[in-house]
Amino acid sequence: MKIKEQIKPADNSGQFNINYEKELNPSQLDAVTSAEGPLLIIAGAGSGKTRTLTYRVAYLVEKGIPPQSILLLTFTRKASQEMLHRASQLVGARCAMVSGGTFHSFANSVLRTYAKKIGFGHDFYIMDRSDTESLINIIRKESGYGSKNRSFPRKQTLANIFSRAVNKVLSLEDVVSRDYPHFFNDLEAIIELNKEYANQKRINNALDYDDLLIFLHLLLKKHPEIRNKLTSLYRYIMVDEYQDTNPVQAEIVYFLAGDEKNIMVVGDDSQSIYSFRGADFMNIMRFPDVFPSTRIIKLEENYRSAQPILDLTNKMIENAATKYSKKLFTNLHGETMPIIINAEDEYAQSEIVVKKIKNLAEKGIPVNEIAVLFRSGFHSFGLEIELTRNNISFIKMGGFKFMDSAHIKDVIAHLRAFSSRVDRISWYRILMLLNKIGPAAARKIFKSVSEKGIDAGLSGIKLKGKAAEGIMKLKGLFAKMDSQSVTVADMGEAVIEYYTPLLETMYDDHHKRRKHLEHLVGIMERYRNMGEFLTDMALEPPNTVKDDSFTTNPSDKGRLVLSTVHSAKGLEWNTVFVIWTLDGRFPSAYALNNDKDLEEELRLMYVAATRAKENLFFIYPQNVYDKSSNSFLCNPSRFLEIIPDDILKKEF
Repeated sequence: MKIKEQIKPADNSGQFNINYEKELNPSQLDAVTSAEGPLLIIAGAGSGKTRTLTYRVAYLVEKGIPPQSILLLTFTRKASQEMLHRASQLVGARCAMVSGGTFHSFANSVLRTYAKKIGFGHDFYIMDRSDTESLINIIRKESGYGSKNRSFPRKQTLANIFSRAVNKVLSLEDVVSRDYPHFFNDLEAIIELNKEYANQKRINNALDYDDLLIFLHLLLKKHPEIRNKLTSLYRYIMVDEYQDTNPVQAEIVYFLAGDEKNIMVVGDDSQSIYSFRGADFMNIMRFPDVFPSTRIIKLEENYRSAQPILDLTNKMIENAATKYSKKLFTNLHGETMPIIINAEDEYAQSEIVVKKIKNLAEKGIPVNEIAVLFRSGFHSFGLEIELTRNNISFIKMGGFKFMDSAHIKDVIAHLRAFSSRVDRISWYRILMLLNKIGPAAARKIFKSVSEKGIDAGLSGIKLKGKAAEGIMKLKGLFAKMDSQSVTVADMGEAVIEYYTPLLETMYDDHHKRRKHLEHLVGIMERYRNMGEFLTDMALEPPNTVKDDSFTTNPSDKGRLVLSTVHSAKGLEWNTVFVIWTLDGRFPSAYALNNDKDLEEELRLMYVAATRAKENLFFIYPQNVYDKSSNSFLCNPSRFLEIIPDDILKKEF
């Protein structure tokens, strides 16, 4: 994204080729044609936000405003390119001269010009995430912190800590104490390492992604002459998805607005769900305070969902304590009410989803027009097994595939090794997890076990020190599992108890991974023998996994979509199932004692529900044992329990 020179307005104001009144509804028209002063557009789900931004670009250009003086900031390059391309189709190639891009690309353009002002050369290079982690790892090793303390955070965790501090404008102490309390004893070393990381970046003339925003903010704050030059160049500014901005981005917007304050931000407070990435919900709420003459326009006509779905989502979001009140409506008059289903357990929940998907397919609804959404990635584990058993292809977005994660594979390997002394792959995997045991020792131990059996084979190996201690613990695990009265789930519990100390040394996020393993035990409870469980685990699922976004791919047609709610934002399907809508799971138990977190969980449920066009199902299993609270979870999500029966139909 290049900064363009300012040019004088063309003398063609008032010459409009587009009939804006015909193309837009009244609220959209108001947003598009209100060119001057600060403007906050509260764009409800499915209300034509992209269309409104596209037509506003076209309107400003047709009004005679130089395209070079228009700046469109978005969160993805694709979004800005799509809007400007559509605007060009409406009013011609002039829209190609509009400056559009992400906050980061805009920051890069400005900093290339003024790099010396921040102490860098104009030819600085930008470090991607891999570069960042590599540099942190070099410093970590050279400092000796990692070798002195095996529990010291790894490079990925350190990168997350540093980034979170920048994006949330928090001290490292605040981030560590709040989000990584198990590393608090290492705080002093983490602070020193961060200082050296900053020093090395400067020495190497390098900026990471977070630096682009930090230094742009610094430039605008400390150099009024540069700020004035930019504000005189970009006289009309638009910002998409404003509810997702972090504090630094909000300050950048404030500085860029200048004296004229022709700034329009578009967003939906009800869809602010990315606080874990640094987004600050209060940015959109405080906008009228920051810009006192702000006009607020609400886009409430929905073009996606049938009215029964909107009746539910309107009722749901009424319970948000902090919000811009709005009521979505539509001309799409559906007759099917949203349904909440009480399942006996997780297995029954999966069976219900599969049965309903088959019924919908028989009615002519394509499988790729159906999505199953969930709060956390591991909530789909049981469903993935059931879908595979029923030969229903799926693609998963967000989280991780059940059998693709190392800690799940480790536990399964222990169960396989116990079940078969000749399973070379599993035995090598579990043996090489142990301290002081490498490939040569693993080969020797496996040979002994495969020839003599587990007990005799492990007992007959002569090892010393840590290696001998590890083998003794492994032998003890298998002895505990070798009992007539031990159930499949008991075996899983035993392996996890044994594996947890290893988990804690291998992963900084071991608390989260331990939750996944507990969920695995819940799945094991449905099996009567280990052979059946391991057979299901061996089934080959599709391996298409997306992290945070979904791209249309011909090979994805005909596949059901499984997705975390975070990854589903901005997407839509004919039919949506939201599973695990159990109080303590959605909302998460971690949010129950924090009003701010609970509000975001409510918005997350709202986002899930507003993805549906015609059919919406909520499903929750009963009598789920929660280990952390030592209690059974039985109630539907508090966000759904209060919805009246004439809006949300109950099905048992």
